[in-house]
Amino acid sequence: MHLPEIDKYSHLQSYLHSWDPRAKITSFSFLILSIVLLGKLPVALVGFVLASALVLSSRIPLRFIFKHLRWVLLFVSVFFILMSIFIPGQELYRFHSLVISQEGLQKGTLIAVKALTITLLIFPMIGTTPFPTTIKALEGLRVPHVLVQISAFTYRYIFLSIAEGKRMIIALTSRGFERKTDLHTLQTLGKLIGMMFVRSYERTERVYQAMVSRGYNGEMVTMNEFHLHGGDIGKAIFISLLGVILISLEVVL
Repeated sequence: MHLPEIDKYSHLQSYLHSWDPRAKITSFSFLILSIVLLGKLPVALVGFVLASALVLSSRIPLRFIFKHLRWVLLFVSVFFILMSIFIPGQELYRFHSLVISQEGLQKGTLIAVKALTITLLIFPMIGTTPFPTTIKALEGLRVPHVLVQISAFTYRYIFLSIAEGKRMIIALTSRGFERKTDLHTLQTLGKLIGMMFVRSYERTERVYQAMVSRGYNGEMVTMNEFHLHGGDIGKAIFISLLGVILISLEVVL
């Protein structure tokens, strides 16, 4: 069973892997915000090239990235088609009553490029650090404890939920269940989803009691201690400058 572990290659060696995660998250977040604010396609394409270069420098296998990027591509493709058709403007192509406008094509391309660029930046930002260390870094950045812990528990137990759901499907199939477009299938799947909610609630209670018994007080505890060095600051300045350059190009062009 494939699990979407974004930190699968956090053990590799690169200048991004050896970076203080607090500085990494801060600078990459600024770069992502800069890309979100872009409104011109040429500048967005420059941002896409920069993001691709950062991904390559992270040494994360491209096969791993493309495997996770395909779902984003599917969503972006649908959004791109809808914008090209429904945004009015100068007609480029007509198929019966459907018209593709130049303005719609440009805006759809801009949104698609920005979405892919932001998704690519997630890999060097989070994929080069073990997830527990990333969670500890978020606490170090004074992110609210509630948000940090929700992220940690969601990432941890979504895998268990996926695995349990697949086991329940296998159990149903072994008892002769076949998915069809009928009322019986809907009732069975509804009961399956309800049972998963019940089991998730019961697991939540057990996990909470186990954590309290081990001294849990609302804070994440890890063995990672962060020490910010000059090299970390230099890398953060470099990544932040990329965002400044993109915003400057947006103003100049």
